[in-house]
Amino acid sequence: MAKTNPFAMAQQQLDAAAEKLGLEKSVHEFLRWPMKEIKVTLPVRMDDGSTRIFHGYRVQYNTARGPAKGGLRWHPDETLDTVRALSAWMTWKTSVVDLPLGGGKGGVTCNPKELSDTEKERLARAYMRAIWQNLGVTKDVPAPDVYTTPQIMAWMMDEYETLAGEHHPGVITGKPLPVGGSEGRGDATSRGGMAVTREAAMRLNLDLNGETMAIQGFGNAGQYAATLGSELLGLKLIAASDSKGGIYSDKGINPQALVKYKLQNDTLQGFPNTEPISNEELLKLKVAVLFPSALEQVITERNAGEIKCKILCELANGPTTPEADDILYQNKVFVLPDFLANAGGVTVSYFEQVQNTYNYYWELDEIHQKLDIKMTKAFQSVYAMSQREKINMRQAAYLVSVARVAEACRLRGWV
Repeated sequence: MAKTNPFAMAQQQLDAAAEKLGLEKSVHEFLRWPMKEIKVTLPVRMDDGSTRIFHGYRVQYNTARGPAKGGLRWHPDETLDTVRALSAWMTWKTSVVDLPLGGGKGGVTCNPKELSDTEKERLARAYMRAIWQNLGVTKDVPAPDVYTTPQIMAWMMDEYETLAGEHHPGVITGKPLPVGGSEGRGDATSRGGMAVTREAAMRLNLDLNGETMAIQGFGNAGQYAATLGSELLGLKLIAASDSKGGIYSDKGINPQALVKYKLQNDTLQGFPNTEPISNEELLKLKVAVLFPSALEQVITERNAGEIKCKILCELANGPTTPEADDILYQNKVFVLPDFLANAGGVTVSYFEQVQNTYNYYWELDEIHQKLDIKMTKAFQSVYAMSQREKINMRQAAYLVSVARVAEACRLRGWV
């Protein structure tokens, strides 16, 4: 089956929201396209003395609400259409959490696993040299994404500061703490997910303390979901899976011990007192909360009818297809859509940008408190829209976010 063009999918989602909102034709058409696209060609000297040519991108989708914000991916399959789609989704994500930011995304087509650290540093600096004049706290602030790390962000920030001739730590977020990174960034995505899960449970009159959870995908987001779900919500972990398979125990699994085991063994399989379970079986478990935390399109019309969780909190991007959404809504599964549920990451990235800009840093407790307030307000806005329009939470999140961006475009006199 041919893969859907990601940007065509992003445009379709916008089209549906625009129709529901009754957007004027000019506003709708304006929001269907990025405001600015940058494509750069990067010659990089390799360790063996040869020079390789790489292609890089930065798309600033919409800046009506503030400077562009969004990750920077290094991936062999990176294309301009992927970056366009992700920059559109970042626009809606920053809007739904009501951050004074627009949406952007960047990428370099490369396989970082084939590059040495010195080659990565040269590539990072080459990319920054090519686009630095389009970046800055008042223009566009990149962050780490797939296969980019805090160290890569630090090299880019240093190159920007070298070119600008002064300190500008806020030009990049997701940096290491000693060079202007923010406390609380590591678990921000999952911590934000816990806040909206708590709010959803309150609307369902569901006491989560002692209830069960299952986690599909056990990378950074899944690991923090396991520990924070237990610590903040009192949930009992009964199943977890990664790309190599899953484990299950109805008696419960110690989240901290499982995270330690995964980091030591690079697998969940063989964890004591558990039995194997497939990813597909895990999704169908009768649990209070299911956290899809890995790949896109794992819940489809084929298996949506068998999903038995009460709350589905999407920590991954795009785990549920539109066809599956309709089935889940009919079956009264409360879906917390990805660009609301996993917006904790960009929210704390914004906090990092703010702290860098006025050169004063908050304590961890204050960051947790500010994140909780932002996520709770975002949930309330989306939930109110879903109730008023009698639509699912994903459709409601689109209506809230697109309406805010459209209003900013009108107020500026752009359309």
